[in-house]
Amino acid sequence: MSLKKNVSTSMDELVGLCKRRGFIFPSSEIYGGYNGFYDYGPLGCELKRNIKDAWWRDMVHRRDDMVGLDSSIIMHPSIWKASGHVEGFSDPMVDCKESKLRYRADQLFFAPVSVAGSVIGYVTVLEAPDQQELAEAAADSLKRKQGVQGKLDPLVLRDYTEAQPKEYALIPSPATGKPGSLTPPRDFNLMFETHVGALRDASAVAYLRPETAQGIFANYKNIVDTGRVKVPFGIAQIGKAFRNEITPRNFIFRSREFEQMEIEYFISPDADWRQLHQEWIKTRLDWFVSIGLPRESLHQDVHQDEKLAHYAKACTDITFRFPHGQQELEGIAVRGDFDLMQHQQHSGKSMEYFDEASKKKYVPHVIEPSLGVDRTLLALLTAAYCKDEVDGEERTVLKFHPRIAPFKAAVFPLVKNKEPIVERARALYQRLQRRWNVFYDASGAIGRRYRRQDEIGTPFGITIDFDTLEKDGSVTLRDRDTTEQTRMSEDELFSFLEEKIDS
Repeated sequence: MSLKKNVSTSMDELVGLCKRRGFIFPSSEIYGGYNGFYDYGPLGCELKRNIKDAWWRDMVHRRDDMVGLDSSIIMHPSIWKASGHVEGFSDPMVDCKESKLRYRADQLFFAPVSVAGSVIGYVTVLEAPDQQELAEAAADSLKRKQGVQGKLDPLVLRDYTEAQPKEYALIPSPATGKPGSLTPPRDFNLMFETHVGALRDASAVAYLRPETAQGIFANYKNIVDTGRVKVPFGIAQIGKAFRNEITPRNFIFRSREFEQMEIEYFISPDADWRQLHQEWIKTRLDWFVSIGLPRESLHQDVHQDEKLAHYAKACTDITFRFPHGQQELEGIAVRGDFDLMQHQQHSGKSMEYFDEASKKKYVPHVIEPSLGVDRTLLALLTAAYCKDEVDGEERTVLKFHPRIAPFKAAVFPLVKNKEPIVERARALYQRLQRRWNVFYDASGAIGRRYRRQDEIGTPFGITIDFDTLEKDGSVTLRDRDTTEQTRMSEDELFSFLEEKIDS
């Protein structure tokens, strides 16, 4: 076998594989789809569940300082007023008056095009990994159309929120190319509004939560009073969140319905938050590597002071090299005591914690590691997807870590017309089913069955053949990544799988 791993994976390849093999489908596809929403198929929901299970096991079950919570999606609207979401949870929006298309202003970039210091027009591009190259190509095209001679001055892109009012009439729409057809940026609240109860007036307005964190803060005192926890401790939650994104894009990276895995880690105001912040960054980086993301694809984006939220002391994003560029995978923020103090002020309920050791009362500060399940799944698909060559034949393979692979192993009877082999294979399959999610396949040539499992990321293939019956009862274990085959007894097989999957 010669291995030829792709240098980069395109989004189109991932989307095509997800649709073809039942990982992810466009939501409401039979009605033409619904932008910003996706459905997870048989393999996708298994992969998603495995990601959540791995996170919960490592962040909650294997730690002594963490407990869990599952708060409701719709909460009292006062929670969102206290947190600042009702007034301030918005993105800058811009419309094209000609095409009626809508854009996020901070994802729309423009630049004046000049030759020898004289401006000859403006170009616009949408946010993309190659946006600079696209803008330079558009500038060169503009220069040729106008018949201007000379070398283009360097192009400096800015996002549309930085445009001056006098520039609005000069900046072309990316949809039509017509200058002056874009509206000035304006705030667009991302909260999905609904109504609770029989009335549909202002008193019945409620919201689908845009994040899971506020459910944790609202239940902080309940957990302190009932959970036998002591600062420092964390509350973890996995749950759906909803944001009315202006321009959902890049497949499941930015959608309107998504799932979060969040921790609010409560610490003393006197604790060394810088050290704890760095410890959490290392913990989260190590976890990503443990589920199969290459360390070299993970980077840290440290937010500068001027870009921090007004209440934050620090924030570092763990980024990943997605098909559409290096983007945020998880944010780890030091939020101070802002959230608990806001809820204390608005609810009139004390959020103070009594520290037995110091005999002091205080409102704890918070470190928040927060990531999206869907983005994690997209990162794992990106890292796992590759093409190589086996016996002169190209194969597509998803090299998922066994912990998160949808199926942990596939069981194959070498032939399906020999009842003793089939019976032995079915018996092993049913025994494995008691421990893990496994697949049984007796259809087609054994090589074709291997390829089908390789493409959906099943790490191990187990074949029952004539030697299993006629010799020592051993089976053949095939490794997905190397295609190497090893014979072992059933007891050895279970020990091997337990080590690879459950460690």
